[in-house]
Amino acid sequence: MTDHNNEHTTRRRGQGELETQVLAALRQAPEPVTAAWVQERLGAGLAYTTVMTILTRLQVKGAVVRERAGRSFKWTAVADEAGLAALRMRKVLDSGADREAVLASFVTALSPGDERLLRDLLAKPSTEEEE
Repeated sequence: MTDHNNEHTTRRRGQGELETQVLAALRQAPEPVTAAWVQERLGAGLAYTTVMTILTRLQVKGAVVRERAGRSFKWTAVADEAGLAALRMRKVLDSGADREAVLASFVTALSPGDERLLRDLLAKPSTEEEE
C-alpha cells in the first residue's frame, strides 16, 4: 500500500523554489558559509551536489558571491528574494527577440493596482533614496 502522506512530504521541489530557499538560508547566515552549511539548514534529504548546483546558478545570476576558503568556497547572498525575482524577470526580458513586445505584453497583463505601482515607481527619480 502506498503512503500518500509520505509522498506528499517528499515531493520534488522546483528550481525556483530551491533557489529561493537557498537564498533565504544564506541571508540568515551570520557570515559567509559553506555549501554543507546550507545543505544542513535545508535538510529534507537534499543532496550536496544539488545545493552546489543551485549556488552556482545563483552566482551566475548575480544573487550570491563566493570566496575561496581553503580547498572549497564560502557563499554570501547579495540579493534578497525580490532581487532574485527581478533577476529572473530581466533574464526573460533579455532572451526575448522583441523587447518592446515583451514589455508591452507584461504591462497589459498587470492588475490595475500593479500597473499604478509600476507607474509610480517609474515616475520616481532613479537616484532617490528611501528615508
